[in-house]
Amino acid sequence: MEDYTPPFRITNDILSYVASISEKIGKISAIGNLESKPHLRRNNRIKSIHSSLKIEANSLSLGQVRDVINGKLVLGEQKEIQEVKNAYAAYEKLDSIDPYRMETLKELHGVMTKYVVEESGAFRMGEEGVFNGDVCIFMCPPARLVPGQMEELFRWMKKAKEKVHPLILSSVFHYEFVFIHPFSDGNGRMARLWHTAILSKWKPVFAYIPIESQIEKFQEEYYDAIAKCHVQGESTSFIEFMLSQIDKILDEVEGQVAEGSEYMTEYLKRMLDVMEYDVPYTASAIMDMLGLKSKETFRKNYMNPALEQNLVRMMLPDKPNSRNQRYIRY
Repeated sequence: MEDYTPPFRITNDILSYVASISEKIGKISAIGNLESKPHLRRNNRIKSIHSSLKIEANSLSLGQVRDVINGKLVLGEQKEIQEVKNAYAAYEKLDSIDPYRMETLKELHGVMTKYVVEESGAFRMGEEGVFNGDVCIFMCPPARLVPGQMEELFRWMKKAKEKVHPLILSSVFHYEFVFIHPFSDGNGRMARLWHTAILSKWKPVFAYIPIESQIEKFQEEYYDAIAKCHVQGESTSFIEFMLSQIDKILDEVEGQVAEGSEYMTEYLKRMLDVMEYDVPYTASAIMDMLGLKSKETFRKNYMNPALEQNLVRMMLPDKPNSRNQRYIRY
């Protein structure tokens, strides 16, 4: 019997995205070392955890997730608070795990679902389906087939990692994992964690790139790509979707790592020093913190360059001059 090979095709779009992502990763490394920025690393990891849990209907806000991780008291459902603690513990193990070992996957599922899932760290015994909200996208393979299918998938990964680009391999794994749905709960969280784990073994900077937050922004398209692949019987469309989202999030990260580099002016450093991550500010509030009176000076030297370098974003990008406009530091 021949070893299983997941069906997918290498399209021109996939090759283009691989080239673009590789170029951006090189640029990010040249501009500044994300691994040397602990505050930024932590902020991006919190974003990853919040977004991955939000996709699975966890209702805690980004601020509440940050407070749970920082050990502060948070009023909320105990299950959701525990999910945050578990996810943080799992992501903190990224540097040390072997993403090509199936037993490690089961161990990390035990960490990710501790106290909240009865079959924590073990493959499911019952039948499951993949849902987007209340809509069933497809029914998963019978539970009796799961161990064998997972062994085949990991066997393929170990052989393919020398021949298939990590950007493609990680996306193929992500889709195949979702299709098999090996656990009774926590499959989406584990699929996204493992996608990041595979990429971080290729380029360590991926451990601190919040791919999950990009998926959360395009959640409908994420599930549409999964459903499309199920109908087509191959993961090509999902690979294209994931690479497009990684390509987009790297534009944001490039702006983040520009801080402290040769591209960062003293004006920008001053403004970013007074802005907390993910806290919305009015232009007037930022000017007050900087002790500025001239709106023209503020726009020219501070806000416009920050927006151009993706260091700050508008909450209402379609209404740049709105009186309700707020600005958020990435």
